[in-house]
Amino acid sequence: METKYIPFTQKMIKSHKILIPTMLPLHFSLVGSVLSTYGYNVEILSNNGREVVETGLKYAGEDACYSAVMVIGQFLSALKSGRYDSQRTALLFFCTGGMGEAHYLHLLRSALESAGFENVPVISLSSAGLEKHPGFVLDSKKLHGIIYAVLYGDLMMSLSNQCKPYEKNEGSCDDLISRWQRRLGRELGSDGVIEYRRVKENFRQIVRDFAAIELEKRPVARVGIVGELYVKYSPLGNNCLEDFLMCEGAEVVVPGLLDSILYTIHDSMKECKGNLIRYIAYKFLYSFMYRKKNDIIRMVKENSDFAPMTPFEDTLALAEKHVGQGEQKGESRLLAAEMLALSESGVKNIVCNQPLNDDSDEKALIDLVKRIYSDVNIVSVDYDVISMSDETDELLRQMIREAK
Repeated sequence: METKYIPFTQKMIKSHKILIPTMLPLHFSLVGSVLSTYGYNVEILSNNGREVVETGLKYAGEDACYSAVMVIGQFLSALKSGRYDSQRTALLFFCTGGMGEAHYLHLLRSALESAGFENVPVISLSSAGLEKHPGFVLDSKKLHGIIYAVLYGDLMMSLSNQCKPYEKNEGSCDDLISRWQRRLGRELGSDGVIEYRRVKENFRQIVRDFAAIELEKRPVARVGIVGELYVKYSPLGNNCLEDFLMCEGAEVVVPGLLDSILYTIHDSMKECKGNLIRYIAYKFLYSFMYRKKNDIIRMVKENSDFAPMTPFEDTLALAEKHVGQGEQKGESRLLAAEMLALSESGVKNIVCNQPLNDDSDEKALIDLVKRIYSDVNIVSVDYDVISMSDETDELLRQMIREAK
């Protein structure tokens, strides 16, 4: 059944509030600051709890992907709360570049129509350019700012995770993140002009500020988190898994969002070699982000004793070495590559998050990693309800106890 496509127009920039689902609160708050530069009124949703799940199940259906249920549930429970004028509200839907993004978009629109919100525009932010929205064009300037928001977010996420388990003064990391969040929000959302010299100095100062936090070494297990994009990152989607692991005495290691973006662009380059203009555009974007990530890695090495993020070329090489290009789809190769990169860097405990019934060949990939790194312990978590089971909780606790 065809769903109603409502374009986001130029007039809507001033009249509409744009709601963004929770996935990476730090990253997305900085993306929101970038969008505010161009006059958009954005809000990162924070509604959670059982109501989100029940709303998602009601309007998306029990057969829908868990991630889609959660995103649709959060959007619709917000719209039904009465806090927003549905005639002046739009939704920003982040597509991952996978084959199913058109299906998810259709599912979201069907849910909106069933709930009586068929006139709410859905902006699909996708590299594939699924639809046209005259009031929301992802031009080079917006993309430039969003990339820096992701870079800043990845850097602070990595450093914070390396500090939080060892803080002498609890809350030091969160206070530092809040200060930088406010500062970067002003810079990214000031006038749209971003000087890379200033960005590099920010990278350097962020590293030095985290290095100045008072820490004390404790017996802590390092635990990596990989998986499908939403349940890997979203506190709502994975029931605050990072907080759970840290409370149990773990140092959490999460691959950055930029790697997922780079991998999507890398796959897109291979698929569009017949279109020279598109290939050149992807190649430029890939090279730009690749170089900026390497600048961050260098800043971390030069200004601290923190473990830097894994260079993307190393992650990519592991995927191409161990996972056949014709055997797995791109998302699966990235999943394997992230587990291999974590194992290579000394992270011997990994939680692999997937929506229940996902078709990513997860178990075969886990077996592949264990064949290469026999000392790696991987716990697979399939999400289909809002909270993990007691059995899964105990399995994760056991992993941490054995690793200390």
